[in-house]
Amino acid sequence: MTIPNGATTVRFRSSDADCDAWFFPGAESSPFEIDGKRPVVVMAHGFAGTKDSGLAPYAQRFADAGLAVFAFDYRGFGLSGGEPRQSISLERQADDYRAAIGAAKKQPGVDPERIILWGVSQSGGHALTVAADRTDVAAVIAVVPLVNGLAAGRVAYAQVGGAAIARSTATAVASSVGRRLGRGPKMMRVVGEPGDVGAALTAPGFLESYRAIAGPSWRNEVDASVGLEIGSFRVDKHAARVDAPVLFQIADFDSAAPPYAASKTAFKAHAEVRHYPCDHFDIFAGNDFFEPCVTHEIGFLRRHLASNADVVEAATR
Repeated sequence: MTIPNGATTVRFRSSDADCDAWFFPGAESSPFEIDGKRPVVVMAHGFAGTKDSGLAPYAQRFADAGLAVFAFDYRGFGLSGGEPRQSISLERQADDYRAAIGAAKKQPGVDPERIILWGVSQSGGHALTVAADRTDVAAVIAVVPLVNGLAAGRVAYAQVGGAAIARSTATAVASSVGRRLGRGPKMMRVVGEPGDVGAALTAPGFLESYRAIAGPSWRNEVDASVGLEIGSFRVDKHAARVDAPVLFQIADFDSAAPPYAASKTAFKAHAEVRHYPCDHFDIFAGNDFFEPCVTHEIGFLRRHLASNADVVEAATR
């Protein structure tokens, strides 16, 4: 697999498996550098995503701005090890973020006390959860974040109807029970066409949008048992305990991560909020809203973390 320009591959341990990451040391000159050390952006993808599916353009822009970047795959996904494959555990993924922070701190030129957590969609929720009660997190960026599983379920119900939700729930239960009995999981597609009862994400345009960013390690399947866990995903319970500047970037027409739930959580986190008149996947490179999105992120980080007063002043204009 091709490694992005300026990056090297790093393997790190998370509990029972090795995870795969890209490390970008960043531009030689950096307005964020203090005593030869700079902050590091730790980033991972959202629901069943892999780092080679749209994260590199963000990582490279952060690196060009003078930040170090550590982008990784969760256990069981992409180039990371771990079994079972393609199975989402919200708790395990949060632990992977914590392990990635530990690995990122060990990279050359990184300031271990200035960690930036970046997440998109479901990982936007993970970033906030992991940041709670930590003193080494200097900033959090939550991009079109999924923060409330029940709210997302209500959106899905409106899109596909009760019968489809009932079938998905039955498949999730069957997969969970089967795994306990030693059988293989029941898989479902991550994304499909509208009306596809065998896919998790079926809003109009989502299949084309995901294919546009999908990297070679991404697979359009996920263990259906995640449906039993996602309802308990409540990031708002942790948001008030994040003691760092937070940026929320909300897609006002989001068909996957409800914008009203994100707005409520942003209020609890005392976050800076940016709104974009677009849908969930429109913030990735190749779409109109990538540039304003990444520009706002870099400006936010300059205001809060840059060591050069002239840079900070320019970022506030």
